Amino acid sequence: MLWGVSTLSLSELLGQTVYDSTGAASGRVREAAIAPQEDRSKVASLIVKTTEGRRVLPCTAVLRIEGGIRASTASREWHPANGAEGLFLLSRDLLDQQVIDVHGRKVVRVNDVDFYQETAQNHIVLKIEGVDVGTRGAMRRLLKGVIPMSVLRKLVLRIPPREIPWEFVDLIETDPARRVKLKISHERLARLHPADIADIVEELAPSEREAVFETLDEEVAAEALEELAPKVQKAVVESLEPERVAEIVEEMQPDAAADLLADLPEDRTEEILVQMEPEERQEVAELLEFEENTAAGRMTTEYIALPIDATAHDAVEAMRTFEGRMENMSTIYIISSEGTLVGAIPVVKIVLAKAETPLLGLSEEPLIYCKADAKEKEFVELFDKYNLLTLPVIDQYSHLVGVITPDDVISMLRAKL
Repeated sequence: MLWGVSTLSLSELLGQTVYDSTGAASGRVREAAIAPQEDRSKVASLIVKTTEGRRVLPCTAVLRIEGGIRASTASREWHPANGAEGLFLLSRDLLDQQVIDVHGRKVVRVNDVDFYQETAQNHIVLKIEGVDVGTRGAMRRLLKGVIPMSVLRKLVLRIPPREIPWEFVDLIETDPARRVKLKISHERLARLHPADIADIVEELAPSEREAVFETLDEEVAAEALEELAPKVQKAVVESLEPERVAEIVEEMQPDAAADLLADLPEDRTEEILVQMEPEERQEVAELLEFEENTAAGRMTTEYIALPIDATAHDAVEAMRTFEGRMENMSTIYIISSEGTLVGAIPVVKIVLAKAETPLLGLSEEPLIYCKADAKEKEFVELFDKYNLLTLPVIDQYSHLVGVITPDDVISMLRAKL
């Protein structure tokens, strides 16, 4: 065995002499391949360079790895390595490539791959244990063949390992067709907080960012897109097809979607709006009419407003069916039959009240609001002065037209940094 009991690295595996069932030295290992559609962690085959060209040696025909690779079949039985469309080649596709460490929430470069060995039905099973992203893997590859193997083994064992378990690794594939064939998705990445996804995406190259947003679920992509720096956000949107952007924008908060589209060239904005569903398109199009540096330009139209005779029970039912973001439910509004803003009630008051309690009696005084044409300085000062969770926005007729949330203010301030 190499590198201790039942462990092996890719850099050691590459170049190993392969002996077929007759005991003849038949070639050397040039690649280790996995078939992601079958098993993402198990090496399916070795690509062996022989005098007749490259051949595929299935791992089911590998008896042991000791003093070389010992196969149970004759070399003439190994098929030519012509098509590798459905295979992920670890040396070509992983070594020196960037991957996403979803546990550490960062982008890392792979220096080596570590396997652990099992024996099953008289053959060796190689499974990926993790990827080496530290000095140990780099030194192992750099000094291989330069100093005796026995010396190299002792040397690298003195270097602290920096390994990411394979289950925490997300692969990046920029070719859409290959991504589908290899079944590469970003399910692990999607489970992170949108802000962490945004931090990771900002470390990637433009083509890699596009690949990530092509495979993320629309809702996750929308939340992550809102967290990106404005310049990166714009670059991502411009790299995607209008249909894909429309799917993502439909899941964004209307105000965030409007801010994003407002920064794009007019013809690009039109391309995206045309692909959106009518209801979402109308919401965003209306917000695009407002000046960006006003309250109306920063507000969202996702909020809960109930009639003047509503009760605490009505408010709870409205929250259950609300399809907007959870943070937009922190305050429930009361409006008259004409749409005039009458009151604002924090959710905590509603939760603590009896079901039959009239909402109007829970309304906070004084009622804080701003006009649709209020400038940024004015509504930011209101947030600061009154420690608001949301700020209602009214038009010239005192009709409630939207609300500003803290994340709207934070996004605005961040854009100015």
